[in-house]
Amino acid sequence: MDRPLYIWPQGKRSAACFSVDVDAEAPYLWANRTGLPQALGQLEQRRFGPREGIWRILDLLDRIGIKGSFYIPSVVAELHPELLPALCDRGHEIGLHGHLHELVSETTDDRFEAALDRSLRVFHAQTGIVPTGFRSPAWEMTPAMLAALRDRGLRYDSSLMGYDHPYQIGGLVQVPVQWQIDDAIYFKFQGGGADRWPPETARAVEAGWRDEFQAGRGFGQLFMITVHPWISGRAQRVAMLERLLADIAAQDDVWFATAGQIADWHLSANEGRFMAEPGLGHLAAALEAGA
Repeated sequence: MDRPLYIWPQGKRSAACFSVDVDAEAPYLWANRTGLPQALGQLEQRRFGPREGIWRILDLLDRIGIKGSFYIPSVVAELHPELLPALCDRGHEIGLHGHLHELVSETTDDRFEAALDRSLRVFHAQTGIVPTGFRSPAWEMTPAMLAALRDRGLRYDSSLMGYDHPYQIGGLVQVPVQWQIDDAIYFKFQGGGADRWPPETARAVEAGWRDEFQAGRGFGQLFMITVHPWISGRAQRVAMLERLLADIAAQDDVWFATAGQIADWHLSANEGRFMAEPGLGHLAAALEAGA
């Protein structure tokens, strides 16, 4: 069966996006929402992100001359009110990422919608901007969540991975992510005996990411890097990112864009070409048929 190729602008072979999940304290607050412990180790580790990591990442993006997409839980924006305005001033995209980094498996539709509405209010109050994109904490979605985003006028989500280029699901553009080019699975190390293995070196991860980028170009994929400032704002990882991003940005057959720009492109040039069904009814019917 012949499969259609994804069309990128100006005849580009593939695309790349640098995305940042500015989680900071939010997952810690969600995990401890019934009561905060007195221990400071994990909390201080996460606070490195808004104190140091994100500014190092912003400076490297300035040096290379590319713009990124930053997804911020609204509690982080409230705790660090300088972040959203600074991101906008530097020309980067800001997107929604829950309020307390709510995990889908641990929350309800009503709580999700309340967090979404609060986030929209915070972003607008701090920047005057209503974001058009959302990324779900832990990269999980439900049909009801997609509908809630659509009902509030958002244009895209960036949480799923049904293709390795943009597609449409639940009335939204999906700008897909990919676990193997997310920093947390290689570098996240919290201490206290909970970690199962030590973090990878930046050089080892860089080699794997370069292989994925080069191989994916042949398929016309979107190379969606995702990093976290409290993780990749550390020295050797910043240096690795600068090497990798500079080399990708120098390729004349790769379109480097924000997720919002990629979603807009999909709607203008690929709308209706790659569609996915968000409902689970056909799977339920398959289960019943096999019972």
